[in-house]
Amino acid sequence: MVDKFPMTKAGFDKLEADIKHLKSVERPAIIQAIAEARAHGDLSENAEYHAAKERQSWIEGQVMDLEDKHSRAQVIDVASLSGPSVKFGATVTLIDEDTEEEKRYQIVGELEADLKQNRISISSPIARALIGKEEGDSVEVAAPGGSRVYEIEKVEYV
Repeated sequence: MVDKFPMTKAGFDKLEADIKHLKSVERPAIIQAIAEARAHGDLSENAEYHAAKERQSWIEGQVMDLEDKHSRAQVIDVASLSGPSVKFGATVTLIDEDTEEEKRYQIVGELEADLKQNRISISSPIARALIGKEEGDSVEVAAPGGSRVYEIEKVEYV
């Protein structure tokens, strides 16, 4: 069975852009670097050549990995989703019941999670605690520093 990767349209577009960049920019650059290093002569003692070959191997591995994920992506159009409960793609505004601090996260696929952009993986503890809940519900999340309780203030699909 082939596992699908749930992904937003934005995440899918970024994955495509990453593949295109590797193939159209990185790959030709490393081929050129290998050719230049070969021109320097004895390959057995040529550090530039060996470094370029290692980089080429890494690039090809990345291309294969990203193309595999691309082929198994299950793109979910968040804009077409709605409803009061939290599901994949939702942007959820939470209030920490202890500190009154507001946090806002979008629940996305594992490949596009980025905490700096407030995008959390569907498989993260906080996302798992939120799925199926609605505005006004309280959720308890086991965190490294101890359990936290959040109130769901808003659920949006944007």
